[in-house]
Amino acid sequence: MTEKEAIYCGLLVLRCRRGQGEALEELVQKWEKPLLYYIRRHVDDEHEPVQILQRTWVKVLQGLRNLREPRRLAAWLYSIARKTALSRLRARYSEQVLFENNIAIEDYCDADAGAIFDDAEQIHYGLNKLSLIHREILTLFFLQDLSLEEIAGVLEIPVGTVKSRLHHAKRMLKTVLEQEESSHG
Repeated sequence: MTEKEAIYCGLLVLRCRRGQGEALEELVQKWEKPLLYYIRRHVDDEHEPVQILQRTWVKVLQGLRNLREPRRLAAWLYSIARKTALSRLRARYSEQVLFENNIAIEDYCDADAGAIFDDAEQIHYGLNKLSLIHREILTLFFLQDLSLEEIAGVLEIPVGTVKSRLHHAKRMLKTVLEQEESSHG
């Protein structure tokens, strides 16, 4: 997130805290689509993301006054959305089921992580084939444009772990996309 965007987010939070209705409307309008997209990366059911998003907004409204660093609004929003989505998933599945589709990292050690992906539809397909851990890290980094430090805060993991997961997730995504291309090519 750029410095300008961080300042804008900080001012938006302050306006919301002062009870400016248009600021709250602006907050929802700016973040509703990115949060919904992020939540959809966690949930397979097509109706559940909207319910999770609504719960997320309730938690955001309840906690907005307690946000210590208004300029870190984006990371805070994604953190709440993530916790809300995972809470919902835990209610339905055990941890084992959540990660059973995890692809073994060792199988992809030879993949080139520096690939450039041009086709958005193909990327979305590839993301859906990855495990939750890797889908989530790629979504936050590339599609939501969060810094490594912000991602570490959202996921509550060290920055080094973020770098490692991002590296392996890129490799896995490239492999999935190459396999898809070869099966249709």
